Amino acid sequence: MAGSKSSYDYEELLACARGELFGPGNAQLPYPPMLMFDRITEISETGGAFDKGFIRAEFDIKPDLWFFACHFIGNPIMPGCLGLDAMWQLTGFYLGWLGEPGKGMALSTGEVKFKGMVTPSVKKVEYGIDFKRVMRGRLVLGIADGWLKADGEPIYAATDLKVGLSKQSAVA
Repeated sequence: MAGSKSSYDYEELLACARGELFGPGNAQLPYPPMLMFDRITEISETGGAFDKGFIRAEFDIKPDLWFFACHFIGNPIMPGCLGLDAMWQLTGFYLGWLGEPGKGMALSTGEVKFKGMVTPSVKKVEYGIDFKRVMRGRLVLGIADGWLKADGEPIYAATDLKVGLSKQSAVA
């Protein structure tokens, strides 16, 4: 059964990062600074590009974000891998929101295309994840396509994002 909430604020995302939202041993978000969005604006088990569910989120871009100081000196841009990681983070969150048990792990993606950059002049990043399939077996697997918009302009696209939930811990 999907979660009853259709949006989440920053404090609720931090609760998820602490393992409090979906319960011990289940999906968690990373804690800042690796948490790459400030709010989930919409989440649904139906709709989206494939009518199999979707999630939308936003990230307020501030010129003092940690990655701008080091990537690159004199030419600050958000590393593309952080935008991709945000898409994986959202895919895992969706699986936890569905009530599926286990800890999340990014597994792969099909293709990633970058058509622009997130720079300090950008005010807001929007993410969209559209689910193609959720497989429930020994491993819960979410398969989705994702995109990133910078101030409303689509600049990243990823196909076949795959995130799994496993009941085994990463710590031995």
